[in-house]
Amino acid sequence: QLQASGGGLVQAGASLRLSCAASGRAFSGATVAWFRQAPGKEREFVAAIRWSSRTTWYADSLKPRFTISRDNAKNTVSLHINSVKPEDTAVYYCAADWSLIVSSVRNAPDYDCWGQGTLVTVSS
Repeated sequence: QLQASGGGLVQAGASLRLSCAASGRAFSGATVAWFRQAPGKEREFVAAIRWSSRTTWYADSLKPRFTISRDNAKNTVSLHINSVKPEDTAVYYCAADWSLIVSSVRNAPDYDCWGQGTLVTVSS
C-alpha cells in the first residue's frame, strides 16, 4: 500500500515536496511514478523513477520544474516542485509496479499499486 503526503495550499512561486511511502513492501525493484489529476481533466503522467537504476522519466512540459528522487533508507520517493504555478493545482498520486516495462512507464493503467492522492492547491 502506498501513502502520498506533502500536499496543501501554497502560493505561486513557492517550492513543494511530495513524498510517497510504501507499507508492507520495499520499493526495491519497482518503478515508482507520480501522476496528477486537475479538476475536470484526465489523469496525467508527471515523473517516474526506476528504483534499482535511478533512471528517471519526466513529462516534457514539466521537466524543468519537477524532480523525482528516492531515499533508500526511508523507502520513499519524493517529487520536488519548484516555482509552483496555479496550473499545478491537482490531486497528485503515486503509483508503483514491480514488473513494469520501460515502454509503459507513462501509462497509468499499467501500474498495479496506487496511493490515495494528496491535494495541491496553488494560489496566485
